[in-house]
Amino acid sequence: MSAASSRHGSRLIVALDYPESAPALAMAARLDPRLCKVKVGKELFTAAGPALVAELSRRGFEVFLDLKFHDIPNTVAGAVRAAAALGVWMVNVHASGGRRMMQAAREALGAPGPGVPLLTAVTVLTSMDPSDLAETGVGAPLEEQVVRLARLSVEAGLDGVVCSAREAPVLRRVLGPEPVLVTPGIRPAGSVTGDQRRTLGPRDALVAGSDFLVVGRPITGASDPATAVRDILSEMSYGNSP
Repeated sequence: MSAASSRHGSRLIVALDYPESAPALAMAARLDPRLCKVKVGKELFTAAGPALVAELSRRGFEVFLDLKFHDIPNTVAGAVRAAAALGVWMVNVHASGGRRMMQAAREALGAPGPGVPLLTAVTVLTSMDPSDLAETGVGAPLEEQVVRLARLSVEAGLDGVVCSAREAPVLRRVLGPEPVLVTPGIRPAGSVTGDQRRTLGPRDALVAGSDFLVVGRPITGASDPATAVRDILSEMSYGNSP
């Protein structure tokens, strides 16, 4: 566990992957902000905008704004600056946007510290497998590409990366203990994988070196989301803390 994750409360992030505000807020009403954070992605933010983020924050949730910015440096700098003005807890970019883009994002937010959102970069989407990566023209093995982009992100001053939990062990060896590792594609025991390809269970992900776990449908699709959260937290804490 990185030093950053130990300062940031719950390590569970619930993905509010909804097409509009009403069901997202209805789900938030069934969750306890003391037990989990929430993630707002492209579809929901496009439909509901900053007002939704403000409402989630008003209800006590720390918000991961998952918009994966990928554009010219000046545009991305402006975007992360606007995200910070919303009071989000974390914002991310695509590492494949390159060093200058990520450095511009870092400079726009200022040095890491209290009140500054965590800034992370997506390495390789967890929906992709080696054949998908090859189709984009990347000839390197998938894990090698993840490591390359993660190193670049840290060198550019970012707080960490978004990656598959299956890549977390090698990233911990390469990057050391400090960078934050955020892992989507987490599937508790008995869950279906859906469109995620490189998945791992909650406890295994933490042991592998992940700091924050993003879980969507196993919680939002459960008949009792609050119980699903508690079950996952129990699975995360089983045995000794990593």
